[in-house]
Amino acid sequence: MEDYILEMKNITKLYPGVKALDNVNLKVQRGEIHALVGENGAGKSTLMNVLSGTIPYGQYTGDIVYNGEICKFNNIHDSEKLGIVIIHQELALIPEMTIAENMFLGNERKNKFGKINWNETYQQASENMKRVGLKEQSSVLIKDIGTGKQQLVEIAKALSKNVKLLILDEPTSSLNEEDSQMLLDMLIGFKNEGMTAIIITHKLNEVAYVADKITVVRDGSTIETMDNADHNIDEERIIKGMVGRELSNRYPEREHHISEEVLFEAKNWTVYHPIYTEKRIVNNVSFKVHKGEIVGFSGLQGAGRTEMAMSLFGKSYGSHISGQEFINGKEVHLKDVRDAIDNGLAYATEDRKTNGLILSDTIAKNTTMARMEKIANKQGIIDIAKENKIAEDYAKAMKTKTPSVQQNVGNLSGGNQQKVLLSKWMFAEPNVLFLDEPSRGIDVGAKYEIYCIMNDMVKEGKTVVMISSELPELLGMCDRIYIMNEGNIVGEMDAKDATQEKIMSAILSSKDKGGSI
Repeated sequence: MEDYILEMKNITKLYPGVKALDNVNLKVQRGEIHALVGENGAGKSTLMNVLSGTIPYGQYTGDIVYNGEICKFNNIHDSEKLGIVIIHQELALIPEMTIAENMFLGNERKNKFGKINWNETYQQASENMKRVGLKEQSSVLIKDIGTGKQQLVEIAKALSKNVKLLILDEPTSSLNEEDSQMLLDMLIGFKNEGMTAIIITHKLNEVAYVADKITVVRDGSTIETMDNADHNIDEERIIKGMVGRELSNRYPEREHHISEEVLFEAKNWTVYHPIYTEKRIVNNVSFKVHKGEIVGFSGLQGAGRTEMAMSLFGKSYGSHISGQEFINGKEVHLKDVRDAIDNGLAYATEDRKTNGLILSDTIAKNTTMARMEKIANKQGIIDIAKENKIAEDYAKAMKTKTPSVQQNVGNLSGGNQQKVLLSKWMFAEPNVLFLDEPSRGIDVGAKYEIYCIMNDMVKEGKTVVMISSELPELLGMCDRIYIMNEGNIVGEMDAKDATQEKIMSAILSSKDKGGSI
């Protein structure tokens, strides 16, 4: 007889104008890794929010059966008491607190007088950190460790709550390949110790590698559950379940009409850290992109790609910035973001929730905010009807799933938020668009649509600079690829000649030579 640790039966969740979940069913066996996959907006995160108590009992219909008992969680603390712990895509850590303080926040280790027992706190934190392979002092501040280590802190935090069922929502979306592999292997190790896990991820190679079972959710409904006991399932088989059709080519074909004309160029660009001003982040970088070209930037986490792009975009990052910046062959001195936008430059951030969008505002407001003068009359008053019409046109063109452009962006799935972010910058009509991790945390169908938008831009004679940690994406979409490591450009390849092995070799050989070749 199969031993199910969890059964979710006929779960239905309604939002105004949207049925987010429609009689969804999910069964998870004890001691397995179960992947939950589907397009953005399919209902995966909503279903896990129901399970964790983030969406409390009474705000949905259906039953949660955990360890054979019907559960009615009113908040996240109710589920955690039973060993169900969720780690959200946006890490819930406080930068100014230590690892140990974050690990036991709300779950403090106290003595008999009700005061925090700091010796026990730091000792238990160190023990949990050792289990996840985190080699830091538990007294280190969160802000002083990288994203990969912060993800490990979240897992260690879950261990401190005696987790039995661990839910991970896009756990590797911000990690490089090495850190991602380490995390997946850690999950397998936990499974061998008897832990059960549910993982939500759009990286299908990870699904095939780590999951024992795969449940597909589409448009708020359960489509099927696939067995992956041998860990050799075909990714195309998963995609067909997700999108309801064959997706024969993950990267749309493009006719390459690249001009000799250089649309954007940086020369000897150097940037120092904004706080630790003696630390050089970008080191004497020079590159150029031509009209009608998609140029990629590859590199490990911390290579300086994001910092380079942000500093070029109106000096929105860094200190002691030096070097030259050219648009259409003319040197420009972009003193701020508004200056950059006015000169035809745009930067779509990798951190859409914090720096790219105003989550508490509508799709319409977010779409037009970069160039509001385009929808204002001579007196500077916004034409609301015009704003709504523009937002509706972009939502239709981008295939954004929403009942209305008056919907707050914070209520959208990650992929649909990304489409709003792109709409914002398309409305700004840039000639050069920097896209920083444009497909992070979004599904294959939404990725394809974004790739088509990129192709349309360069077809119009514009230029796209794409920063991506996914090497297949760079190889599938770019004309040329620059390789960065430790703030230096360490290689340049035509995409037709590049391979993942060649790119990684360039990075590793540059590390041996001290950062540049």
